Amino acid sequence: MSICAFDHPYLGGLLGDEETARFFSVEVEIAAMLAFEKALAGAEASAGLISAEHAERIAEVCSDFRPDVEGLRRGTAKDGVVVPELIKQLRRAIGGEAAQHVHFGATSQDVIDTALMLRLKGICALVQGRLDQLDAAFRRMDESFGCRPLMAHTRMQPAIRITVGDRVRAWAEPLRHHGSSLARLQDNGLALQLGGAAGTLEKLGEKGAVVRAAVAAELGLVDKPQWQSQRNVIVEFGSLLSLISGALGKFGQDVALLAQGGFEIELAGGGGSSAMPHKQNPVAAEVLVSLARFNAAQVAGLHQALVHEQERSGGAWTLEWMILPQMIAATGAALRLALELTGAIVSLGAAES
Repeated sequence: MSICAFDHPYLGGLLGDEETARFFSVEVEIAAMLAFEKALAGAEASAGLISAEHAERIAEVCSDFRPDVEGLRRGTAKDGVVVPELIKQLRRAIGGEAAQHVHFGATSQDVIDTALMLRLKGICALVQGRLDQLDAAFRRMDESFGCRPLMAHTRMQPAIRITVGDRVRAWAEPLRHHGSSLARLQDNGLALQLGGAAGTLEKLGEKGAVVRAAVAAELGLVDKPQWQSQRNVIVEFGSLLSLISGALGKFGQDVALLAQGGFEIELAGGGGSSAMPHKQNPVAAEVLVSLARFNAAQVAGLHQALVHEQERSGGAWTLEWMILPQMIAATGAALRLALELTGAIVSLGAAES
């Protein structure tokens, strides 16, 4: 049994999302870490810091290395991070003189933060793709029902007549704005982390900037000086997730209220009741509200993680690991449910008589 609702044996059927979850599998995370080590060795060979032969050996082993995960678990319990044990295992697998050149000039945070950025690339693409699908669904909804009348409500009371198109725009436009923000973050915010022990790349000397640029180019990340204690990108990304899930929560709340009235919306499917067989509960709409509120509550925790004391923090960094994956999981689930909900709307607004 899991203590996390997103991968719980049965709650996961409601709150989980397999496409999102795969970015947090051990296999994907380790593959991203090994991609960093492979790119680092190649860049250092190009800069003349290690031999091409040693870089090739490192790349060869990184391409199909499978670590002892139980050993990684024990090492993380002792060291606080997975990288020291991972590098030990990797060096044993490489063997010979090449082993001593693995991870040269880097530190654990370089590996972990870069692996996160690599996975965030895929997560951003997934979120953007679903936002595009959702925007298309709202456009179809507007085409089908946009001219129909709908009762506006202000402060939970009937107000004046509007159109379905007015309400659909209130659902769609914030998500379009957040999609543009996500695209900017993808282009400019996902940066390589490579700073060495204290952010100065002291072991790479005058070739540090050249190596960093080469690694960033190989991995498809932005090249920028170390940001190991500057966590604004993490917090900005988390805040954007909360904005997206919040906009989806507004959509869900409106649909649930429309369903409560019972005459302005028709939904296919719906959840059953153990006590009242006649009911069709707007489950997806309700859960969108829950996920929005969940993410809103997590944003404060990420802001706490901004306080990275001096050149590196263990406590603030660990807090990120606890919060950000769950926010991503919640957003992935919210987008999945929103797409399901748009597909379940059979009719919206008062049909012409």
